Amino acid sequence: MTWKWEYAFGAEEAARTAPAAFLSEVRSKAAELVRAAESLHVHGRAYAGTDPKGGDVIVPGGMFTYQVVVRSERVYVVQITYMGF
Repeated sequence: MTWKWEYAFGAEEAARTAPAAFLSEVRSKAAELVRAAESLHVHGRAYAGTDPKGGDVIVPGGMFTYQVVVRSERVYVVQITYMGF
C-alpha cells in the first residue's frame, strides 16, 4: 500500500459544490501533507504508536481540516470550508 489522501465524511459532498480553483489548492496542499507523512512514517503499516494530531490548513479561498492515519497510510481531508477570499 502507498500513501494517498482522500476525502472523508462530508468533505466529499462539500467538494462537489466548491469552485475548481479552490479544490485545486486543497489537492495541492493535501499532496504535500502526504509527502510529509510518508517521509516521517516510512514503515506506516507497521506503526504501533498513536496517530498524530491533525490540523487546519489555510488555502486561497478557504481552509480544510485533515487527519493522518498512519497504519492506513492515508491523509484524510475531513472538512473543507470555502469562504471566497
